[in-house]
Amino acid sequence: MNMKLLFSPKLFWVFLLLASSCKSNKASNKLTDSKGPETVLSLKPSSDNPRNSEGDFIRLKNGNLLFVYTHYTQGTGSDHDPAHLASRYSVDNGRTWSMQDKVVLPNEGGMNVMSVSLLRLQNGAIALFYLRKNSTEDCIPMMRISTDEAKSWSSPIPCITDKSGYFVLNNDRVIQLQDGRLMFAVAEHPTTEEGFRAKGNLFSYYSDDDGTTWTSSQMVPNTSETITQEPGLIEMSDGRIMMYIRASGGVQQLSFSTDRGATWSPIEPSSIYSPLSPATIEKIPGTKDWVMVWNNNDGSDVTIKGKRTPLTVAISKDEGKTWSNIKNIATDPDGWYCYTALYFTDPQNLILGHCAGNRVQGTGLEVTNITTLNRDWITNH
Repeated sequence: MNMKLLFSPKLFWVFLLLASSCKSNKASNKLTDSKGPETVLSLKPSSDNPRNSEGDFIRLKNGNLLFVYTHYTQGTGSDHDPAHLASRYSVDNGRTWSMQDKVVLPNEGGMNVMSVSLLRLQNGAIALFYLRKNSTEDCIPMMRISTDEAKSWSSPIPCITDKSGYFVLNNDRVIQLQDGRLMFAVAEHPTTEEGFRAKGNLFSYYSDDDGTTWTSSQMVPNTSETITQEPGLIEMSDGRIMMYIRASGGVQQLSFSTDRGATWSPIEPSSIYSPLSPATIEKIPGTKDWVMVWNNNDGSDVTIKGKRTPLTVAISKDEGKTWSNIKNIATDPDGWYCYTALYFTDPQNLILGHCAGNRVQGTGLEVTNITTLNRDWITNH
């Protein structure tokens, strides 16, 4: 073999260019993987669609992602105006989404259907939870099951049958414990002579038969004047369940259950500074870490005191005792960011659905965005 030919100048430059190209591609991929938040879909109101509101995500067995949300059809977009459940889908892991709605569930309530949670059950079926709102004194979570990957849904199952009233179950709020128990938390808001009471009575409901029947917990103790609303749940590594609660007083409140949701400890303040606005907390797959999205607003900035801005993400490595890697997703001082849904499309990437309107423009809850996030961007300092 002619060694001079093997190391000829021409071949040397070819090898150099190839090496440079490979190095450039690797650097480019890394940059792309760790980039910051990107809004990939914005569902904005129109003349016959005054509000597009909170939803949730699920991965179908064909690989597609499904987003089901509340599509208002009349009125001004208030919580009690007519609405049905609609969907969009993505075939490329959430980077792009279909441009036309598909009706998932027509309006079957006296007012509307809203506030979606989607859950892949351990038995393989998909559960769809939503609020059927008939009046300001009759609003109850319902569940439907799909065994054909969201092509069709079962008849509705009422999730609260032991009480009547107005119960709020936020979107992306239903969990299944490791032992198979289904669970969610609600706030009951009685209507009194003074009208709708803002301070909610908190309960969890749980099912050990895949949602066929549901049992109520005892009420979460709250002897204070703190307003409690829109609770969420997360299972801890020691078997306890933590309830995190939208609350007055400047921080999210917490309660804990040591008996799988049957009873709860008295509410206690967390270290999570927040206006009267909900948070979302999820486990990061393959780790013991948690991720949270909320309004990181302690009220020290008088220009945004009490407002649902900014929209922030953080990581906890000690199951909610402390939070780090605090980064803003959106910072418009007039923004109105809330009712979030988080879903990991793979261990490295997640998508966020959230209301993303503007207070000045009067579109606070009327716009819903889907935003992509990357775990490297969140965790890198």
